[in-house]
Amino acid sequence: MTSLASAELFRLLKPEELARVTAVAQERTFSAGQEVFREGDPGDGLYVVMEGLVEISGVINDAQRQVLTQVAPRCVFGEMSVIEQLPRSANATAVMPTRVLFVSRAAMQALIAREPALAAAMLQLLSDRLREFNQHYLREVVQAERLAAVGRFARSIIHDLKNPLNIIGLTAEMFGKADAPLQFRTNAQSRIQKQIVRINDLITDILQFTQGEQSLSRAPVNYARFIEQVTAELRGELEIKSVALTLRDPAPEIFLSLDTKLMRRVFVNLIHNAVDVLQDDGCITLSFSVEAEKVRTDIKDNGPGIAPEMAGKLFQPFATHGKAHGSGLGLSTCKKIIEDHGGDIRAQNDPAGGAVFSFTLLVAGA
Repeated sequence: MTSLASAELFRLLKPEELARVTAVAQERTFSAGQEVFREGDPGDGLYVVMEGLVEISGVINDAQRQVLTQVAPRCVFGEMSVIEQLPRSANATAVMPTRVLFVSRAAMQALIAREPALAAAMLQLLSDRLREFNQHYLREVVQAERLAAVGRFARSIIHDLKNPLNIIGLTAEMFGKADAPLQFRTNAQSRIQKQIVRINDLITDILQFTQGEQSLSRAPVNYARFIEQVTAELRGELEIKSVALTLRDPAPEIFLSLDTKLMRRVFVNLIHNAVDVLQDDGCITLSFSVEAEKVRTDIKDNGPGIAPEMAGKLFQPFATHGKAHGSGLGLSTCKKIIEDHGGDIRAQNDPAGGAVFSFTLLVAGA
């Protein structure tokens, strides 16, 4: 049987003081699952576990009760009631048949007045307990954030996959019409194949993002020809959504060292991101300029612009605002691809309305 003299808080007491506190301590027993006290009960003193085990639990978030700590023999709990006259802030429950000694607040305060060393021991106990609770809370918060991040990541994957799947579904439906002309069937087959490639690219992007790596396979590319191919492919998709894609001026006939597969993903992400916020008669305009040894590309839309809440975190993973789906993973991927090419990317609202995403790329050999 554990004696009070071996308890962590009282082991340094003089024999006469230990005898006094033992004399006023009240022995109480609890069966497994029985509450010692519950949150909101009066805080009238502290408890010393002599035999058994006590579990301290509290509500951390979302009204969900969490186990904060377990108190074993020779340890105390309920110590906050000694220094504050407030209701209990947690539940204490016996995990197994448990015997405790209860020491009232008045008795403890009188003991502390006679033994200043006990006050220091009490402060050390409170510090250790608060540190333990804080670490537990941080673990719970981190775990909750991880689960939330997984959820946001899953939603972003679904959002990115729905666009090509919808196009495949609509195209396949029209392809299956008995009166569809041969040329239409050929075009529809090509469109479906391109969307399958796009889905494969999306999966590859997701794997690369989760691995934190982005390998480049670069080669000199005529930027004008590249833009011509990308816009031709995207126009076919945007027609279904009644969004116009135009070039304010031709792309420059300059060779850039590009990974065309990844750069194509940049245009897909930026343009689809704009499409998500455009209403009827939506328009996306591309423009280009040559700055020293860099080519700048501007992608402007006539949508509502960038929300102020997103100004400082637009390219962060999972950052999103005002959208039922999507998470900003596409924009963070664009940033990574552009920076891996030695360029930079930024976004701002156009004074005339809409948002402008601008990025620069190095001229080959620069």
